[in-house]
Amino acid sequence: MDFDAVADELYGLRPDHFTTARDTHAAAARKAGDRALAEKIGKLRRPSLSAWASNLLVREQPDQVEPLLRLGEGLRQAHHDLDGGQLRELSRQQRVLISALSRQAGQLAAQAGRPITPDAQREVESTLQAVLADPDAARQWAAGRLVKPLDAAVGFPAVAQDAVRRAPAVSAAPPPAARRERAADETRRERLAKAREEAESAEAELRAAEEEATAAAHGAEDAKKQADQLRQRVSSLAEELERAEEEHRQAVTAERQARERARFVDRRVTEARRRVKAAAARVERLTTASH
Repeated sequence: MDFDAVADELYGLRPDHFTTARDTHAAAARKAGDRALAEKIGKLRRPSLSAWASNLLVREQPDQVEPLLRLGEGLRQAHHDLDGGQLRELSRQQRVLISALSRQAGQLAAQAGRPITPDAQREVESTLQAVLADPDAARQWAAGRLVKPLDAAVGFPAVAQDAVRRAPAVSAAPPPAARRERAADETRRERLAKAREEAESAEAELRAAEEEATAAAHGAEDAKKQADQLRQRVSSLAEELERAEEEHRQAVTAERQARERARFVDRRVTEARRRVKAAAARVERLTTASH
């Protein structure tokens, strides 16, 4: 069993199927005696809904990966060079490509049987923005194993007209109040992302429980039908047994009557033989006397 192959398989599954499949693979590795692999597989985290949709996009539309990565490289270089014309053109491409890819991710998720929510759709767009801005984010996205959406806070600022016509002056370090506000914003974003992930996890667990309840209801219905059939069969067999017992009683009675009749006939035969024998003796005596 290969870890990368298992991970690729797991992160291609719908989030509500992830945990069961992961535990199955971990148990198989443990049974095979590879405890290290089992532990490594067991630590894999279930992806959020938006992370799964982003992974699905990479897996199902691999021809879209390279164009986005090239666009990100171009944007980062243009920002570095402060090339206003290049920034305007690449920013236009950025908006068009991200909009198209986020729609594709939503369509692929729906086709896979798990439509994503509007919040998850926005998180897919945020992930794509992060892919353009950060090489590390781009590598994570291209691997197709995201666990949660990537943070677009590292994304590019909007390109204002004056910013693309001239190089901006070196800005001073932000004041303490701005740093605190930025840190507070980052904390709020992290809490929101965590809350969304927990909500998606709870939603997935609810769907799994509902599916299990539906399966249990179907199983109960099948069991009831089988019980009804067996109950009818038992009733039929009970009637058949009752008929057989009655026939047996009649047969026993007939046998007893036949035996009594046989004994009666035996007695008559014995009596008839006795009379025949007595008659023969008289005939013999009379015959002897006549001579």
